[in-house]
Amino acid sequence: MYSLMLPGIRIALLVVDVQNDFCAGGALAVPGGDGVVDPINRLLGAYAAAGAAIFASRDWHPSGSSHFVDRGGKWPVHCVADTPGAAFHPRLRFPDATAVVSKGQAPDSDGYSAFDGTLPAGETLEAALVERNVAHLTVCGLATDYCVRASVLDACARGLAVSVVRDAIAAVNLKPGDESGALEEMRAAGADIVGLDDALALIAGARKQTTGL
Repeated sequence: MYSLMLPGIRIALLVVDVQNDFCAGGALAVPGGDGVVDPINRLLGAYAAAGAAIFASRDWHPSGSSHFVDRGGKWPVHCVADTPGAAFHPRLRFPDATAVVSKGQAPDSDGYSAFDGTLPAGETLEAALVERNVAHLTVCGLATDYCVRASVLDACARGLAVSVVRDAIAAVNLKPGDESGALEEMRAAGADIVGLDDALALIAGARKQTTGL
């Protein structure tokens, strides 16, 4: 487990793509996708209470995206910008200060990684993390073998310490072994795969260090 004992080092939470189209009944439903909502809500509450920065990425594709199978891509049409399928899961309890990162907005972009996206003012996720002095990113969401994987690998490549909460992710698993392969790839890149209790203990320790409470 990474340590947050250095003064001024901050932790942030990244919730990846928990959108209607990736959950039950959606256009590209991830098996067990709805099961991440309750553990993510626990993380949101704990990270908000600690004053940590919270980011939520979303696929935000144009209707004619080359990402879609009818345009030569891999996937059925999903998460088209400003449609109900692109909305976050209705049971997620995001704090008001959550920063939304939209990705896959260009017609030729897959937009798997949250680091490919931008905040509403055009700022990249990397720039937002640097601005907030974030050195440790806790990651959860959908899907383990695609957007979670891509976001974690990009975070590790940028020198961030990364914790992936295994109780708050779910995989597409187009092929047997996709999930386990993604987890091993993230570990090999330097990410720490942790349980929900460990992630909650991590932010509780950071909060105590900062506030003394």
